[in-house]
Amino acid sequence: MEALKLNTIDDLLLSPEERMELIGGDIVRRPMARIAHGVAQGNLRGELYPFGGRDGHGGGWWFATEVSVAYEVHECPSHDLAGWRRERLPRLPSGVIDLPPDWVCEIVSPGHEKKDTLVLPLLLKRHRTPDYWLIWPEERRLIAYRLIDGDWREIATLEGSGRAPIPPFEAIELDLDALLGTS
Repeated sequence: MEALKLNTIDDLLLSPEERMELIGGDIVRRPMARIAHGVAQGNLRGELYPFGGRDGHGGGWWFATEVSVAYEVHECPSHDLAGWRRERLPRLPSGVIDLPPDWVCEIVSPGHEKKDTLVLPLLLKRHRTPDYWLIWPEERRLIAYRLIDGDWREIATLEGSGRAPIPPFEAIELDLDALLGTS
């Protein structure tokens, strides 16, 4: 019987394919982005712009879209959006980043819900990422989770045309219609 070989980050870096990520030792293709996904991703990035400066809200953040994060030798997912507080990451590294983000947002794609709702939350929990958001453009819903006492707790939900300040970016009010491009 042949032993199962798990791929590593080195294998991922050697892959000639684009839009690939390493999940549980498997190199997998990221789902094709739909227009609703791209609009939500771009609009949320724009809404968070004030936090990106050194003198921005909350001491400044680095934000990245479609960024690969090397959490473990067999785990290197690409996040739709991720953010690092500048106090933890004063300068951007070159190459693949191996510092877990302070915030991750995934835009859930039909057919790929398992990774975003089961696999990634466990990985982020192990690496103590404080905040995790999920956006379902088709369902017009955003759910924000915060890691509290080692477990994910739902701290905010926006549905329909909801508006609210949501940690860790509570200095602004997020408008779900604006995020999803329907206003």
